[in-house]
Amino acid sequence: MKSTKAVYYRNLNGININEASEFLNSINNFEHIDTVNWPDTFPLKPDAKFIIARSDSAFFIHFVVNEKQIQALYAKDQDPVWQDSCVEFFCQIPGSPTYFNFEFNCIGTCLATERKSRTENVNPLPDTQMVKILRFASLGNSTFEEKKGNFDWTLTVQIPFSILNIDASNLPDMLKANFYKCGDGTSKPHYVSWNPIAVENPDFHRPEFFGELKL
Repeated sequence: MKSTKAVYYRNLNGININEASEFLNSINNFEHIDTVNWPDTFPLKPDAKFIIARSDSAFFIHFVVNEKQIQALYAKDQDPVWQDSCVEFFCQIPGSPTYFNFEFNCIGTCLATERKSRTENVNPLPDTQMVKILRFASLGNSTFEEKKGNFDWTLTVQIPFSILNIDASNLPDMLKANFYKCGDGTSKPHYVSWNPIAVENPDFHRPEFFGELKL
C-alpha cells in the first residue's frame, strides 16, 4: 500500500486558485500515477503525477499530465467526465461506510459524489457544494473534440474539508485515498492508478485498494 502526506502550507490560506497552481508546481515533489492494473487490455500509461497539500480548511491537488490525445466534451458539472481526458481523487475517512469521488476532465469540469460503492447509495453533491470546489485548468474551460499529438496540461483543484464532513479544527490522522488517470471515451482508453487495484477488470470504485493520505 502506498502512502503520501498532504503537507500543510500556511501560504495556501486565502490564496486564489491560480496562485495556488503556481505555488504547488514550484514545489516539484510529485507522486506518480503510474500503475497499469490491466496491461493486457489497457496498456496505455500517460505521464501523470500530482501533489496534494492542505491549508487550514481545504485540500489542494495539482495534477500534471502529458498524453498523446486529449478530449474535453463535457462542460457541465456532474456530466460523465470520465469519458474525457480525466484525473480523479477518491477518499474515505477510516471507518466510514461511504467514500467521496472527485473526477475532473482536463478543462476542470467536475463530477463529485458521496457513495457506498459504484452502484450503492450514490449521492451527487448538490450545486451549493460543487461551487465550492475551485479549479484552474491550463487548457481553459472551453470544450473540444479529441486532438492527437503531444500535450501537456495541468489542473489544480481546491476541495474544502467541509465537503468531506471533516472538522478543520480536528483533522483525522489520515484518510484512505487513491488517485487516477483515465479516458474511457477517448480513442485509446486507459485506466491508471496511484495505488494498485487487484481486480480483474477496470474498476476505480474499490476503496479496499485505497492507499494512505496522511495529514
